Amino acid sequence: MNFLEKLFGKKSDVKPIDVRKRFDLLGPTGQGSMSKVWRARDTKSGRQVALKVLDKEKTDRFEGRFDPKFKKPTEGEIAVQLSHPNVVKTYEWGRTLDGEQWLCMEFVEGQGLSFLVDVQNETMQKGRLDLVVQLGEAIEYLHRQKFLHRDICPRNVIVDETDQVKLIDFGLVVPNTPQFQQPGNRTGTLAYMAPELIKRRPTDERIDVFSFAVTAYEMYAGRRPWKSLKSVDTALRAYATEGTDLRELVPDVDETVAAALMKGIACEPRDRWPDMSAMLEELRRAQRG
Repeated sequence: MNFLEKLFGKKSDVKPIDVRKRFDLLGPTGQGSMSKVWRARDTKSGRQVALKVLDKEKTDRFEGRFDPKFKKPTEGEIAVQLSHPNVVKTYEWGRTLDGEQWLCMEFVEGQGLSFLVDVQNETMQKGRLDLVVQLGEAIEYLHRQKFLHRDICPRNVIVDETDQVKLIDFGLVVPNTPQFQQPGNRTGTLAYMAPELIKRRPTDERIDVFSFAVTAYEMYAGRRPWKSLKSVDTALRAYATEGTDLRELVPDVDETVAAALMKGIACEPRDRWPDMSAMLEELRRAQRG
């Protein structure tokens, strides 16, 4: 029995439901490139939830990139398996009457990390290393579950009212197995995408290490290591050079943090941290200090 069969078993038919009967939609909370999200009341449990409905055409197009024999799990199948304090909890998933995939998740009151990066408020100024470590722990957990996230960026992170980080989107997640590490599947957010992914080379956990390091760098500097990554061509030209050293932009940054993040954004995978655990060890050392 292979890894996916052990994790998910045989796929069973999911009975479609009318989500507007099951959920009271209280208002939209956001829209991604492949989904819409509402704050809702689950009439089955009575609790307030976030209801995510995936765009069927875009989701089918993405999942169609993979050979059917690989049996790629859906976002819902992956998300309900995850249980970590820094990963948004998915209670249930299913299909709508139109064949769209829906996910019923915990509703998180808080602010997007993108907003906090922009405003650089007290939460960021005093607590960003803690936020960085929390996000790293979410990714470390995901890797231990044998998955690659492939889209780590501030847009996919919420910081709740207690300053707890929540990783919220698993639309591009794939199993970390040889068939899903093959070159060719260029997906993610360009400004945070690892060079080997853009170049359509084989991938592994280090693509998430890179995206995490770029995100953490931006949390400190308010900008990314490379400017104007507006197209694949500009990104390829930019990655021919190393990113701006964080210490040039933030002179008072902790040396251990700066060194860890600069190693994380190395353009060549072999020069990066081999995995999230190794990188987190350095960041936790700085945190203890």
